[in-house]
Amino acid sequence: MANKEQIDQDALAAEWGLALEAESGAPSANGESAPAATTDEAAAQWAAMADDSNGMQGAKGGAERVLNQEEIDSLLGFSLADVTLNDNSGIRAIIDSAMVSYERLPMLEIVFDRLVRLMTTSLRNFTSDNVEVSLDRITSVRFGDYLNSIPLPAILAVFKAEEWENFGLATVNSTLIYSIIDVLLGGRRGATSVRVEGRPYTTIETNLVKRMIEVVLADAELAFKPLSPVKFNIDRLETNPRFAAISRPANAAILVRLRIDMEDRGGNIELLLPYATIEPIRAVLLQMFMGEKFGRDPIWEGHLATEIGQAQVSVDAVLYEQRLPLRRMMSLEVGDTLMLELKPEAMVTVRCGDVTLTEGRMGRVGDRVAVRVGKPLRKPRTTFAMFEKADESTNRMETP
Repeated sequence: MANKEQIDQDALAAEWGLALEAESGAPSANGESAPAATTDEAAAQWAAMADDSNGMQGAKGGAERVLNQEEIDSLLGFSLADVTLNDNSGIRAIIDSAMVSYERLPMLEIVFDRLVRLMTTSLRNFTSDNVEVSLDRITSVRFGDYLNSIPLPAILAVFKAEEWENFGLATVNSTLIYSIIDVLLGGRRGATSVRVEGRPYTTIETNLVKRMIEVVLADAELAFKPLSPVKFNIDRLETNPRFAAISRPANAAILVRLRIDMEDRGGNIELLLPYATIEPIRAVLLQMFMGEKFGRDPIWEGHLATEIGQAQVSVDAVLYEQRLPLRRMMSLEVGDTLMLELKPEAMVTVRCGDVTLTEGRMGRVGDRVAVRVGKPLRKPRTTFAMFEKADESTNRMETP
């Protein structure tokens, strides 16, 4: 049987060999060769079969295609045009989901709206020109991403909040720098400012921009004053974002972009406050409106005080109290006498439950036994300040 199977396989292989030789134009047994057209047709058939095979594999496993850089950035949620200032998506949204949003601090919008009104008046007096200040956006960013997104050239002012014992960052872009210089030095209206790229800012230009930043910071002090008095002092001016690092790259911060328009000129100034900087006033920024008090309502305080004043309390007058071993109590019999080591002039303890209120002397008023209070009431150990501290700690635990 094995020999027969071997002979059949050899015969089948011989038939395949003859067929292939005929298709490839090899000499046949008669010594004739197939025409060249037959060879071209066979090659075309093999190419078609290869294309069909690839198409079937693609249909089974899915079409494989290489993504370009834009598609990769869109998938990951990164934008090269505007880093971290737009709404993120993709993996970037998952990464930034743990970052605190400024929307959880309602008082920030009120503070910066007030800053816009103050800056409009101050910059008009500073430039002697028609200045319009508008709040562009308030966003939560990571400090490292913001430094990488700053368009250069720019001037970065590092300022310190003295009462908060931390730093902030003010960034003035080149458009506003040249506009302010042009306005302060008497430039014509309607004429575009000439920018000289590739050179550092001169001392005069830097000093003029510094004066404008001082005006902005002074207005910021007034804006924060109703919440928490603070003093912003310029620490240094930088032109390289690397030297303006005031926080770790992964730390979250509040970014406020202000648009300053002076008729046909203007630019942007950005204020960046790390969350570590505003942490001392976080409890105040959580308020929904100015002057809100957490956990306290004067109306209900008055009702509670009235009800407490009308409440009835039972008090006990303790003549004598002594601790005895249980063995002695178990050995007592009928007729035994317990000696009270008490003098006639001894004070009587007045208690409410287990709390000692005061002491007094026992006497008689008419047909009733009475106690005359001989010492002022003892103040409770639990004070209202302890309740406030406990309330603050509870709010910090509940706030994410």
